[in-house]
Amino acid sequence: MIPFLKYQKIYFLFSGTLIIGSIVVLIVYGLNLGIDFVGGSEIYFEAQNQREDLKPVIEEIQKLNVGAVSIRNVEDKGVILRTKELDEETRAKIFEILKNSPAVNKESISYEKIGAIIGSETKRKALIAIVLSLIGIVLYVAFAFRKLSKPITSWEYGIATVIALFHDVLIPLGIFAFLAHLSSKEFTIPVLTALLTIFGYSVNDTVVVFDRIRENYFKERKSSFEEIANKSLNQTLTRSINTSLTTLFVLIALYLIGGEPLRDFSLTLIMGIVAGTYSSMFLAVPLINLRYRYKTKK
Repeated sequence: MIPFLKYQKIYFLFSGTLIIGSIVVLIVYGLNLGIDFVGGSEIYFEAQNQREDLKPVIEEIQKLNVGAVSIRNVEDKGVILRTKELDEETRAKIFEILKNSPAVNKESISYEKIGAIIGSETKRKALIAIVLSLIGIVLYVAFAFRKLSKPITSWEYGIATVIALFHDVLIPLGIFAFLAHLSSKEFTIPVLTALLTIFGYSVNDTVVVFDRIRENYFKERKSSFEEIANKSLNQTLTRSINTSLTTLFVLIALYLIGGEPLRDFSLTLIMGIVAGTYSSMFLAVPLINLRYRYKTKK
């Protein structure tokens, strides 16, 4: 049996370094918010025949000074391009490209400005969704482990889960902010969706380990809590790695062949699942063990 908890100081040092690094990157560079959050422009048009014929048109538009372009396919032939707010000159050039292209249905072209008010509303709703998710997770874990009161209370399991979640979300955010600084990546609704998905995935992984600790605790009351936690980690290690790998294979394939609209979504999930697999084993459980040591010393 591998003595995982023997090296918990190394886990804390590694996680702490990643968290501090992510915070520094977020403070220095910040998130490059997409038009979902800050407003911008939305252009809709349809293909005359097949949507594949629009690729040269989209590439020509991207060569203009429009910043990052979000592309979404609509129905059979439609395409929506979302960009930063366009000035009159740039918008006129885009309309000229569209009207001069034989691949575009001229009657389908439309333009809409997405105001900053809508962006602010999106940010507010996103924050509410995150806060409610965290509260729900703490309540769920506390309820699931309500029969455990000694040596660690069910609420402390919930708090440890949220700390691990903070780790799992902050690290992808920090990496994303750094990549946005190097390129034109934007923080958009799909990226936010990926982060909320990481919440659920990470909680599932952590609860599986905690559940094994609970089972072993009732079976082996004569063993110390550290021995029980260490045994539980060994028992769930293979399951956690296998589950994460099968999910990662799908996400890597999605990143490689899913196209631009799904690239940032899948990349965020990849980073989050790697961080979540690590934290459920080597952060959440060591935190509980650290809390146990503190309580027994008092």
